[in-house]
Amino acid sequence: MAMIFTPTNQVRLTNVAIVRMKKAGKRFEIACYKNKVVSWRNKVEKDLDEVLQTPTVFANVSKGQTAKKEDLVAAFGTEDQKEICLQILAKGELQVSERERHSQLEAMFRDIATTVADKCVNPDTRRPYTVGVIERAMKDVHYSVKHHKSSKQQALEVIRQLKDHMPIDRAKMKLKVTAPARDTKKVMERLKQLECQLEEESHDPDLLLVLLVDPGTFREVDESVRRETKGAGSVEVVSVKEVKEGDELLT
Repeated sequence: MAMIFTPTNQVRLTNVAIVRMKKAGKRFEIACYKNKVVSWRNKVEKDLDEVLQTPTVFANVSKGQTAKKEDLVAAFGTEDQKEICLQILAKGELQVSERERHSQLEAMFRDIATTVADKCVNPDTRRPYTVGVIERAMKDVHYSVKHHKSSKQQALEVIRQLKDHMPIDRAKMKLKVTAPARDTKKVMERLKQLECQLEEESHDPDLLLVLLVDPGTFREVDESVRRETKGAGSVEVVSVKEVKEGDELLT
């Protein structure tokens, strides 16, 4: 009986999403599970085994041809398959059909708008915007989704662009700051330098403040209070996103 010969450098895979990278004049591909590549890049999926169908670098996934070791070393400086897979997964181009690409971009557009709406408010009213308003604004500024960047990264880009188009800013955190009376002057001066927005202030006799701050300055506020009071002061988060009370949304 005649035997069917299968070359040893061929691996057959099905229901696969291919990520491709061209380097040093050669094409390299990895075989992933569908829908897992974007989840990995968005840091939702963290288990590499759930992303890769096999920790193998291919010259052509569709034909089952694995890459040659000498080509891997020439292009990546190593023959470590897992390390190369990680590089391709991070920077390679996900091969999808036009319909799949359109669907993915639409979903990411919506994710970005949702993230912006969740993190931002109208600074004049301190009320949040609806996702629909953010989506329309993104279209007005002709924002183009970048498939190789996460939704969170792009949300920050969108916020910067929308500031020239509409009143929008990151929702502020509300903090409660306490400090011994002896350190009042130093703490107040430092918080002023950090451009904290003062909501309430009392001295009984120790200092008690309620502040609104940009989320990005929280750590600096916390470290400053502890440093100026030699650990005797404290910073407590009252709310991570301070908005006006009530159900009214800007539409």
